[in-house]
Amino acid sequence: MKRLLLLCLCVHVAWAKINLDDDEDDTETTDLPAEKGTVAEGVRGHRPLDKARDTYTPSRYVPPPVSGGNYRGRPTMAPVGGSHLQEKGEQPEAGGCTHASEEMGVLCPTGCDLKTTLLKQERTVKTSINELKPQVDELSRSSNSIYNYVISMSTSLRERQAVIDGNSRVVGVYTDQVEVQHAYIKDTVDMLFPSTIRVLHGVLDKIRQKIQRLEKAIQIQRDECRDPCKTKCPIPVVSGKECEDIFRRGGKDSQMYLIQPDASYPPYKVFCDQTTQNGGWVLIQNRLDGSVDFGRRWDEYRRGFGNIAFDGGKGHCETPGEYWLGNDRISQLTKMYPTEVLIQMQDWTGAKVHAQYRQFTVQSDTSNYMLAVDGYSGTAGNCLLDGALQLFGVNRTMTIHTGMMFSTFDRDNDKWVPGDPTKQCSREDGGGWWYNRCHSANPNGRYYMGGAYTRQMAKHGTDDGVVWMNWKGSWYSLKAISMKIRPFFTSS
Repeated sequence: MKRLLLLCLCVHVAWAKINLDDDEDDTETTDLPAEKGTVAEGVRGHRPLDKARDTYTPSRYVPPPVSGGNYRGRPTMAPVGGSHLQEKGEQPEAGGCTHASEEMGVLCPTGCDLKTTLLKQERTVKTSINELKPQVDELSRSSNSIYNYVISMSTSLRERQAVIDGNSRVVGVYTDQVEVQHAYIKDTVDMLFPSTIRVLHGVLDKIRQKIQRLEKAIQIQRDECRDPCKTKCPIPVVSGKECEDIFRRGGKDSQMYLIQPDASYPPYKVFCDQTTQNGGWVLIQNRLDGSVDFGRRWDEYRRGFGNIAFDGGKGHCETPGEYWLGNDRISQLTKMYPTEVLIQMQDWTGAKVHAQYRQFTVQSDTSNYMLAVDGYSGTAGNCLLDGALQLFGVNRTMTIHTGMMFSTFDRDNDKWVPGDPTKQCSREDGGGWWYNRCHSANPNGRYYMGGAYTRQMAKHGTDDGVVWMNWKGSWYSLKAISMKIRPFFTSS
């Protein structure tokens, strides 16, 4: 008993030490203590920090096994064969001898020999009986064991017979199901598979024909590309500093021209719009079919990218392509003299609007091409100066674009948490632009066919389409938008 109590005491002390260590670990891994009765997040195993709750309840005292006492053993069985019967002594012959049963009186003298013989035989028979009795008892016990074994075998046989009957029924059910499935499979193989194979053969033939057509088209392309590509658009003879200068020199057709604003730099190609509002416009940005990706790096926006123009079949490049002229060139053109900008838009129903600013300037790369505009007129809504009209207060001012620096996904100059790579307007809204935080206009955003799009369609869940919010809102991507500049002058 003392040893048991000592063992319980040792276990309790060891538990107390472990519990103390656990409580210390909990305290170290938590910055702030949780309120009483709460579970602190981040703690290993979400243990409660309230130590008053984290208590230990020892198990109940268990008594030792029962021992001692005066429990009686089993009584000893009497030896087999019973008590020895004392044989009767012979009666003296007195005129005869008694019967084996004394109640019968005395035998006649002639019967005494018979009695003596019977007594001798009785002694022999009793000895044999005493010898056979243990064997009989053993045989009886063996018979009982065999009987019990036979009974158990009979019971087990009945149980096995019941299991066999149940299995036979299950086998019968499954056999019926297998027969049904076999019939279904046979019908499918005999009828459905041949028709399916015929359909697949037809599809395969169509695919084979398409492959042959593609191989033929590829071969034609290879034949055409054997010789170096040559432009089919002859460059007009007339050129100038910009499109207004070309117009005044006689270039009245809208097409691709060479301009050279500064004699110290080489000339470059632009598309001149010589028909809208009396012409003279340099096309600096154009979106019309989504053929060019505008999600470009800073250097690409600085140099320019895309396709200037195409030959529409008239022998000159009169069809403008999708392109960005380049921030260096745009800055140079807008700083030569006062410049105006015309932004034309079209939705997917064919409706057209425009926004025009009499003053438009893009500063040099030293100021990250900062934008300045003024003097709005038009039908699209004044996004660059007023921001999104659907918003109010600071939410609207965050969408004003004038005064902003140019941003791309690899050069973050917007006002949305500067320096935080996870808070970049250009990365979320799909293109380079003069982002604030973030936009009311997004002409260089991702191109969505059909116009309307959703958060689920957007890459980052933001309104990253070709957006002009004051006309179509945030979740409508325009079919076409272009930006054109020319020197600002008063019409005579």
